[in-house]
Amino acid sequence: MSIAFTPGEPAGIGPDLAVIYAQKKTDKNLLVFTDPDLLLARAKKLNLSIKIKENNTTSMPGEICVFPVKKNSKTIEGLLNPENAEFVLKTLQNATQHCIDHQCDALVTGPVHKGVINQAGTNFTGHTEYLADLTHTKKTVMMLATEGLRVALATTHLPLSAVPDQIKTESLSQTINIIHHSLLSMGIKKPNIVVCGLNPHAGENGYLGREEIEIINPLIHHLNSKEGYHLTGAVPADTAFTPDALEGVDCVLAMYHDQGLPVLKTLGFKKAVNITLGLPFIRTSVDHGTALDLAGTGNISLGSLHTALDYAQKFINNHVI
Repeated sequence: MSIAFTPGEPAGIGPDLAVIYAQKKTDKNLLVFTDPDLLLARAKKLNLSIKIKENNTTSMPGEICVFPVKKNSKTIEGLLNPENAEFVLKTLQNATQHCIDHQCDALVTGPVHKGVINQAGTNFTGHTEYLADLTHTKKTVMMLATEGLRVALATTHLPLSAVPDQIKTESLSQTINIIHHSLLSMGIKKPNIVVCGLNPHAGENGYLGREEIEIINPLIHHLNSKEGYHLTGAVPADTAFTPDALEGVDCVLAMYHDQGLPVLKTLGFKKAVNITLGLPFIRTSVDHGTALDLAGTGNISLGSLHTALDYAQKFINNHVI
């Protein structure tokens, strides 16, 4: 049993996470998809000693199991280099193939820098969309989780102006179905899902927008009455996350990225995990960015990485995809 780990942007803290994590005794077998020389250089910067074990999946403290992927260019901590964007994507491609071929049981991803990948000429909006394309998956759902709260997204990395056009009955129905069945596979017998409205005050009866009246509420009614779902909504997002409103709730579905994730990250930063639902394998991720200014300093937290690995292990044990 092994977990694939892609450290992400080489100039960020992803390599630091791998090196520092390798110092600890753990029951998880990690296979890191990266350039061994990058890890050795980062370990030296951090004044840590590591031993590279290529293509192995078991290690002792101070050892890192690596599937080698060579970088295109030199890496300087904190300095983005578009020439290494192809390298970052290759690590994801190789790790994905290992999961598809059942050589790894799950994929945990470190932070990438979307801007530098796009600067290099690849249209990249995020891990969620890229992994869906790699696996030819028609529909995936991005869900973040921390203790006491799960938030899923109806849309992911889009400009706010593009969100309303993406709130359609078919797409929203697919999203809710994926969330519902994923929660069932996690052992939740009757998932209680709260659906946020798109507009302020959930549209204020049409005065502030009609998506709730024309799309969201009719779909909620249909799925509750015809499929036996337990959906509540459309709920104004400004009150959806109060303690009383979250009582007994298994997941909140937000209509767009910054409607739900600021709340979750405020509650669980360094203790949250990003989960992609709908892929043919388990994928979790840290909930933070590349932190370029902290690369090579050792002044970082492994909290989110531990959470991502723990969730991946839990899903493996429960045979969840």
